[in-house]
Amino acid sequence: MEPVAFAVLEADYLVVGAGAVGLAFTDALVNYADVNVVLVDRRHGVGGHWLNAYPFVRLHQASSFYGVASTRLGEDRLQENGPEAGMHERATASEICAYYARVRERLLASGQVSFYPNCDYLGEGRFISRLSGQGYEVRGRCRVVDARYLSPMIPATSPPPFGVADGVHAVTVNDLVNLAEAPSQYVIAGSGKTATDACIWLLDNGVDPGVIVWVRPRDPWMLNRAVVQPDPVVFLGTAADIMEAASAATSPDHLFFLLEDTGVMLRIDRSVTPTMAKVPTLAQWELDWLRRIDRVVRLGHLVRVEPGQLVLTNGEVAIAGDAVVVHCAASGLRYRPLVPIWGSQAITLQPIRLGFACFGAALAGYVEATLEDDVEKNRLCRPSPFSNTPTDWARQQVLGARASFTSHPHIKDWADTVSLNPGRIPPELAGSAAVTAAAERLDQYAGPGMAKMAKLAEISAG
Repeated sequence: MEPVAFAVLEADYLVVGAGAVGLAFTDALVNYADVNVVLVDRRHGVGGHWLNAYPFVRLHQASSFYGVASTRLGEDRLQENGPEAGMHERATASEICAYYARVRERLLASGQVSFYPNCDYLGEGRFISRLSGQGYEVRGRCRVVDARYLSPMIPATSPPPFGVADGVHAVTVNDLVNLAEAPSQYVIAGSGKTATDACIWLLDNGVDPGVIVWVRPRDPWMLNRAVVQPDPVVFLGTAADIMEAASAATSPDHLFFLLEDTGVMLRIDRSVTPTMAKVPTLAQWELDWLRRIDRVVRLGHLVRVEPGQLVLTNGEVAIAGDAVVVHCAASGLRYRPLVPIWGSQAITLQPIRLGFACFGAALAGYVEATLEDDVEKNRLCRPSPFSNTPTDWARQQVLGARASFTSHPHIKDWADTVSLNPGRIPPELAGSAAVTAAAERLDQYAGPGMAKMAKLAEISAG
């Protein structure tokens, strides 16, 4: 193979990853700074894993919490019909991809951003096209932005973590919509949001719950979608419920039981103590449907599937000979070490305060555009982890609270205008009786609640 010739590009920033996080950072950066950005991605377009999403997926959170700061996703409307009437709209996969395509066109039209799809990043400012073989090197005072550090792992691009013998009909969740004929049994492999989506989609399409076998190595805790809405009274009230429960909790599990009693957390089977706490949102109607599935396999992780049989770490289970095994078992969230967002080699994008990744990335872009000192940026915008277990979740709350960007006047003012910020209080609602009452209740419990969560997570509260 002949050596690659690298064309030289001049830019202020090289953003590696054009998914939700990379676009949120880039959008905020170019809106507040006169800079040029080279945006690189290995996929054919922008939008990251949404380009590989299963067709029936929807955001599990309100649309207005997702996307980029300058352009609202959706119409910020309440659903008028169906089981979620009164809750904010949630975008479909196709709506999200179309939205990001519009964001891309606006960024390109600004003249500040150039986009290179189908490219592999090689490090040190270099990347190469998978299609043409052309290499590129970004020079100048370029700063590298790593938007891939916590990119999720999804079934469409991750092989199943279990073996599949010849003669077994196994599909990814994406291909569930392409089945040519109905099997006598469906085996759903996975414990998280993708698996719950697959189960609900099958039930919604008339599949009898008795023909679904759900391999659920760990039971999940999920947030009640009704208490995670873009309304400051709801959000502050939920935060106060969390802090009040934390102040009385004696263990991470006890904390979640208390939150279940207040309607904040949900679990599918009340006879089982969940060990997974990635806490996506779930609506009550979805919970009711999931509880119709009686055949749940809790024998550890699926090791391999053989004709007529599941082999798990703690046993074996017979299945129908024509069963369709649905791979929903990709890891999803990544759990990598927290690092300073502004480092000597790169800006490494991570959630700030809580697990709302788009807001954290947009906040980092705005801070990068408006502040000079990296030490100050890192002081104001400390990263927080994603959670995996109840103990992790308590740790996430404590570490997330250490981000102090709201102490900086112009950053707080900006954050209160951005719909991506779940904690924002719009100026027109600031000082209202309802918001004031919710904020006062949160203030009452925040100190003791945070101190107890730090104890439960076995970390310093300082």
